[in-house]
Amino acid sequence: MVTARAYNAAKALKELHLEDDPIKFPQPSHSIRVQKDMIAVGALEPDTELMLRVREGHTESFALLLGKHRGPVIHFLYRMVQNQAVAEELAQEVFLRVYKSRGNYEPTAKFTTWLFRIASHLALNHIRDFKNERNQGSIDESNDDGLTLQVADRGMTTEQTLVYKVKLDEVRRAIQMLPEKQRAAVLMHKYQEMEYSQIASVLECSESAVKSLLFRAYETLRVRLAHMAR
Repeated sequence: MVTARAYNAAKALKELHLEDDPIKFPQPSHSIRVQKDMIAVGALEPDTELMLRVREGHTESFALLLGKHRGPVIHFLYRMVQNQAVAEELAQEVFLRVYKSRGNYEPTAKFTTWLFRIASHLALNHIRDFKNERNQGSIDESNDDGLTLQVADRGMTTEQTLVYKVKLDEVRRAIQMLPEKQRAAVLMHKYQEMEYSQIASVLECSESAVKSLLFRAYETLRVRLAHMAR
């Protein structure tokens, strides 16, 4: 069942279709602001440049960011909340917040750091608010999250494929059982390949705190999954 929040977020995003919105050209003063920002960040990453254009009213750039990052954000949120419908709803909210915040955007960090900070906050809030009610969903539900069975290896036998799937499910369960912040840190470090500094910015803590979270998380996973190495 679609919630009011999901409906409103979807409706707001739908209204951003390019064919319905004329491209708005920035005023000269705004252009100067963009140029100064580009110089300030040096070699500007493509996502940051696109977001600066979004800030100046270019909805076409927002569509490009949405198309590029929607999948990874949904995958991250699914691993956090273990419910595909909730993950998609939260992802809509993430990008709605990105668009609403466009006027105040400043390229002080990588775009993905800012994006996953929003996603992480929404996921953690959802987990805390609905910890005793949320539907855990099926752990082996096909969700195209990059952790599903990798059939690219055509040399795997049926037995090897089944063994691989069982082990994959065990890893998913072990990660799901981690405390929320440890889980978020592992997902960003392992699957999003984010650096310690980026994770620290997302979780709003120090790099040493991130390293501590990851150390405890990986140690817990090592113990829980020790039988798989035998």
